[in-house]
Amino acid sequence: MKKIILSLSLLLAATFSFAQSKDDVLSGSETITWLGIDYSQVKFIGSATQWQDAGDITNLQLRDKYFPAWNNLIENEPTRYKVAEAINRAEVNYATNVTAKVNNGLKGNFFSDDFNDFSHLSEGDIKKLVSNYNFQGKKGIGFMFFAEAMSKGKEAASYWITLVNMDTKKMIFTHQVTAKAGGFGFRNYWAGSIVKAIKETKSNIKKW
Repeated sequence: MKKIILSLSLLLAATFSFAQSKDDVLSGSETITWLGIDYSQVKFIGSATQWQDAGDITNLQLRDKYFPAWNNLIENEPTRYKVAEAINRAEVNYATNVTAKVNNGLKGNFFSDDFNDFSHLSEGDIKKLVSNYNFQGKKGIGFMFFAEAMSKGKEAASYWITLVNMDTKKMIFTHQVTAKAGGFGFRNYWAGSIVKAIKETKSNIKKW
């Protein structure tokens, strides 16, 4: 009898993990882990030379200096980057090493002159990225952004706000957000878009 009960419990747990929706996550109390921003798909549209503090930014500088800097800001300044409030929690766990491993290994060119690159991803693309992700043994619900584009001309960035089931590598929810940038200096200017994306998520995620 104990074996039957245990088997039923495991079956129910598995069923729940596959059936979980955005509304389940927002109305539940399960701990959520902030995984950071994945920059593997990002396109920087236009020139970065307008920021005198940054100079002529290279692909390596984006990868080795700015991607870590933007992710570190979120973890080090939780009162400004309120990722927990965005998904209806008082607090979240942090495991930004998950996206850092991806970002640190990136190669190639992040820069583009094609304005169409601002919206070059689809929901299917995000779903595929999640299914191939290495969550490094983390379990439960993960919350992350996929950076799509940063446009000098639009003065805005595009992010895909994403909830994932790390046990099954299934995407629970994703939604594209365009967020205005703003701030002094290159790092802070684009960090401003992250703040806006978080606020937009908090205001609208329940109706998306």
